[in-house]
Amino acid sequence: MAKISTPQEEFWAGSFGDEYIQRNQGLKSIASNIALFSRILASTRGVETVVEFGANIGLNLHAISALLPDASLTGIELNANAAAELAAWKRADVIHESIISLDTPRAWDFVLIKGVLIHINPDSLPAVYENLMKASSRYVCVIEYYNPSPVSINYRGHDDRLFKRDFAGEMMSKYPSLRLVDYGFAYRRDPNFPQDDVTWFLMEKA
Repeated sequence: MAKISTPQEEFWAGSFGDEYIQRNQGLKSIASNIALFSRILASTRGVETVVEFGANIGLNLHAISALLPDASLTGIELNANAAAELAAWKRADVIHESIISLDTPRAWDFVLIKGVLIHINPDSLPAVYENLMKASSRYVCVIEYYNPSPVSINYRGHDDRLFKRDFAGEMMSKYPSLRLVDYGFAYRRDPNFPQDDVTWFLMEKA
């Protein structure tokens, strides 16, 4: 069983996390993700192994699988039902664990986190940053809501469950070996492949 250490993790491991699974499914989401990751992965070279922190049921990994059909995929997921659904896909290895307390078992070419750092207790961010770095042999990709300074936003009627800040900037300041390769924005009003107003940053370890 995954170790839970914060109120935010308890929130996502429980019924709210289960409800999130039902709200976020379908081929349209995968299509939008394919469009997004085709932009991001175009700036990479030699990606053969991929891990996603907070993979949920695997909508991002499904898209990456379509773009990198020979890549080895791994998903790390806290919510038990999401981890089970991801495992049932049988295309990705699944680690049912907290990304805060994770004992990173290996390193992957491409480490992804998308829409997850915004839900991490700010006091736990340094541990997650460290685990992202340990897990990466080359690339780190952060896709989150961006704000130049830290702010807390009410999330579906809940306080202290969504936090915006410059996650990638904090990582590059903390780890000088990280260099920015590319970045961009994906808009919720895109007529073909909408995303949830996320900003993405592709970084590479020197």
